[in-house]
Amino acid sequence: MITGDANQMARYIFITGGVVSSLGKGLASAALGALLQARGYTVRLRKLDPYLNVDPGTMSPFEHGEVFVTDDGAETDLDLGHYERFTGVPARMTDSVSSGRIYSNVLEKERRGDYLGKTIQVVPHVTNEIKDFINIGDDEVDFMLCEIGGTVGDIEGLPFFEAIRQFSHDKPRGQCIFMHLTLLPWLAASGELKTKPTQHSVKELQSIGIAPDILVCRSEQPIPEKERQKIALFCNVRKEAVVAAYDLKSIYEAPLAYHREGLDQAVLDAFGIAPAPRPDLSVWEDVNDRIHNTDGNVNIAIVGKYTQLEDAYKSIKEALTHGGMHNRVKVNVSWVDAEVFDKEDAAPYLEGYDAILVPGGFGERGTEGKIKAAQFAREHKVPYLGICLGMQMAVIEAARNVAGIKDAGSEEFDHEAGEKRFEPVVYHLKEWVQGNAKVTRKHDDDKGGTMRLGAYDAVLSDGSKVAGVYGGTAIEERHRHRYEVDTTYRAKLEECGLKFSGMSPDGRLPEIVEWEDHPWFIGVQFHPELKSKPFDPHPLFREFVRAAKENSRLV
Repeated sequence: MITGDANQMARYIFITGGVVSSLGKGLASAALGALLQARGYTVRLRKLDPYLNVDPGTMSPFEHGEVFVTDDGAETDLDLGHYERFTGVPARMTDSVSSGRIYSNVLEKERRGDYLGKTIQVVPHVTNEIKDFINIGDDEVDFMLCEIGGTVGDIEGLPFFEAIRQFSHDKPRGQCIFMHLTLLPWLAASGELKTKPTQHSVKELQSIGIAPDILVCRSEQPIPEKERQKIALFCNVRKEAVVAAYDLKSIYEAPLAYHREGLDQAVLDAFGIAPAPRPDLSVWEDVNDRIHNTDGNVNIAIVGKYTQLEDAYKSIKEALTHGGMHNRVKVNVSWVDAEVFDKEDAAPYLEGYDAILVPGGFGERGTEGKIKAAQFAREHKVPYLGICLGMQMAVIEAARNVAGIKDAGSEEFDHEAGEKRFEPVVYHLKEWVQGNAKVTRKHDDDKGGTMRLGAYDAVLSDGSKVAGVYGGTAIEERHRHRYEVDTTYRAKLEECGLKFSGMSPDGRLPEIVEWEDHPWFIGVQFHPELKSKPFDPHPLFREFVRAAKENSRLV
C-alpha cells in the first residue's frame, strides 16, 4: 500500500446511482479505479446487487447480459469484467454479492442456531451480513470501491443503502465517502439542462441518511457554470465535486475523460489527501492512441443465439476490440443469429467476413447454424475462433462431415429432447479434478454453480499453432460449462486433421482443437475473453484479429 503503514485500513468509496438505471456506475467505478492506480494506489472493486437471485449464473442473458467468471469460480455480474479490464486486478468470489446470497447466508445461520434464538430482522442481521462482506480484505489495498446496483429508492436496495450508511458510521471519520451518479436531461424545446431530477435523487439519498460527497452527472451537453453552482448549492456538495460525465466514442476514453473533469482529484480532496501523487496516464494515452489511429478495418461475424442483446457477449466484443488495438485495426462486429440459417445454406450470411467467431451458449437452439458456420470457415479457409460451445460445434462438424460420423451430436441436445437422436461426441461431464479433489455432477443437480467453473490448467502440444499463439505449452484459463468433447473419438478425428492440441494436465479433458491444414482455425473449451484487457490483449484474440487482418489483405 502506498501509505507504507502496515496497519492502514482501506479507504472506502461507495458508488450509488439515481434517476434512471444504466447510467454507467460500473464504468465510472472502473475508470476511477484505473485513475487511482495511475496515482500509485492499490485498489479493489466490488459489486453489491439487490436482486434476489443468488448469483447471475442461472439468469437468462436477455435478463442480465453475460455472466463474468472469476478465477476462483464465482459467477458474477458483468460489471466485474469492467473492473478487471480497467484495473488488471483479478476479481474474486468476495467481490460480488447479491441480496439472494446475503439472505441465504442469514437463513443458514438461523437454521444452525447462530443467532441464539433471536428474532431475525433486516436490521441488524441482514445489514450486519452485508457489512461483514464489505469488510473482507480491507487491509489489502489502499482503496476499496463498492458499487451498489440499481437506483436509490428501489425497494430491493434499501438494506444495502442502510448497511453502507451504518458502515461509514462505524469506521473512523474520513475513511468512507459516497459518490452518486445522476442524470442531467437536456430539453431541446427549451434548450436547457434540467437539474431537478438530480436534486430529487440526492434528497432521496439524504432521506435514508447518506449525503453524497461527489456527484457524477451524466449529460449530453456541457454543464454551464450556473447549473454547476446550482447543483452544488441544492445538493450540499462542493462545486469542484460536481463532475460531468459525457457520452464517449469508446469506453476506454473514460479514464482520461474523468481525469480531465477532475474526478480523481475530487476523490482525493474528499479524503483530505494532500499533496496528491501525480498521475501517470501513459498507459491510457497509448490505449486511446490505438483506438483512434488505425490502419484499416476488419469485419468479423459473431454467430450466436443471444445476438439481440450485445451485453450477452460483452467480454467477447471487448476482447475483439483489444485485439484490434494491438493490430492497429478497427474491428467491425456483425451479430449473426445462428437460427437464421439453421436449415439454410450459411454462405449467403457469412460471405464477405474476414473472420468468424462462434461463442459459448447453452441448449440446442441455434446449434445447427453454429455447426454450419464452423463448416463454412473450414471449407473456405476463413479464420475461426470457437469458444466453449463454439469449440464443441466445430468438433461435431468435423465428426459429421470429415470423419463420417453422420449422427454426431451432443448429449446436451438428447437430454433436452428427452430422447436419443445423436451419437454423442460431446458428453455431460460427470467428474473432474479441481485442485486435489474430485468433483462429481449429475444431470439432475441444481443448475446454479454445477459446472466446471473458474481457472484450470492446460498443457499444449509442442509445435502446435496454439502453442505458438501463447508462446509456451503451459496455460491457465477460466471455464464455464457442463459438457466436454469425448476423447473416445480423438484418434479418428486426428486422423482427419483435427488435432487435440490442448489437454487437461491428466490428459482426460480436451481444452483446444485446431485444424492442421487451415490458416487459423482454433476451438477452445474455456473463455479467453474473460482475461483480455485493453493494455494486455489476450493472445488468442490478438492473433485471431491478426489472422482476420491478413485475410482482409490489409497486410
